[in-house]
Amino acid sequence: NTSGFEIEDLNLPGRGSQLSLGRLSGIDRSATSLIYRDRQLGHSWWSVDLLYSDNSDGVEKALALDHDFHELDARWAAGGAWSDAARIDSRYDLGEEVGEYRRIARGATAYGGWSRGLVGGHVLRWRYGATLDERRFAAVPGTPLPTPTPPGRKLAYPWVSAEWVQDDFRADRNRDQIERTEDLQDGWRLRGRLGWADPAFGADRSAALFEASASRGYELSRDAALLLSGSLTGRFEDGSFADTIIGGSARWYRRQSPRRLLFASLSLEAGTNLDADRQILIGGDSGLRGYPLRYQAGEGRWLATLEQRAFTNWFPFRLFNVGAAAFVDVGGAWGDNPWGSRSRGTLADVGIGLRLGNNRSALGNVLHIDLAFPLNGDSSIDGVQLLVETRRSF
Repeated sequence: NTSGFEIEDLNLPGRGSQLSLGRLSGIDRSATSLIYRDRQLGHSWWSVDLLYSDNSDGVEKALALDHDFHELDARWAAGGAWSDAARIDSRYDLGEEVGEYRRIARGATAYGGWSRGLVGGHVLRWRYGATLDERRFAAVPGTPLPTPTPPGRKLAYPWVSAEWVQDDFRADRNRDQIERTEDLQDGWRLRGRLGWADPAFGADRSAALFEASASRGYELSRDAALLLSGSLTGRFEDGSFADTIIGGSARWYRRQSPRRLLFASLSLEAGTNLDADRQILIGGDSGLRGYPLRYQAGEGRWLATLEQRAFTNWFPFRLFNVGAAAFVDVGGAWGDNPWGSRSRGTLADVGIGLRLGNNRSALGNVLHIDLAFPLNGDSSIDGVQLLVETRRSF
């Protein structure tokens, strides 16, 4: 479904800067992109990100300059970002495109932050900023997949956010990576942001914009751990919630031996009064490995996974660490899907997979090669799904 090549230097010139030139041909578009990233500009804690991408359906440009809280005891932060992108977006049903429209998105943000640093084992951080988020939509001339065009929106708003972090971290190996040290946070991380858009600031409506997230890790025993997280985003306008999504996940790990681990996860996402350019999708690209990409859509989705992981000491050619997995996925979408068929209820698959961890690269990605077998669904689905992808975790 997706292929490409990239020429990349992650340590240019011996300073940890990234420069990459790539060509990608994907499901949605083909793109030729140039990226430059420097995490410590001029030996400082400022970072700079530059992106230019010439795509088959438009051009994307982005620039960011940021001095975030680089350590728990950091006292200040500041930054800004700008982006301008044009592309064609698609609507999906049962893994197939059922409509497409052109999207033009422009955005800019600037912020400053303050903190007293690490006090009593925790950190409280404040950020203040302003954001412009403009989306315009148009029909695609001559498309064989005509579809209603979403209404545009322009949100311009000041905002304030607070973040609370507990100083409770530890290191582990062979959990979500293969033979790499993993830094894990067991303490609380809470964050909330509230903004107000108004025509006085240049917006096309009055609305309260909100974001909230929380995460916490628990060491249940010497061999078991549980990670919980939740999030909420959306707007409140004209007396009701709009484009509001609430989500949560639980990830459980049970160490059976130094090289065997049982993993289970459950995630849920529910939306209300979603904008017309947003679809909540589930399929092979979002964890339901036995089904086509973007297979079901609705107002919410859920996914449960049980996975037996094995980490071997095989290190062929001293290039790849080899692992394996056997898994079961169960999930589905619920609610109204105005752009396609109704939900097909609970879907399930079983499968096996090979994992190749690359410890010779700076990225630490894991190559997944999975064979998944769908247990239900419509008759158009192949009895075996082959998935090859690179991910950040096992």
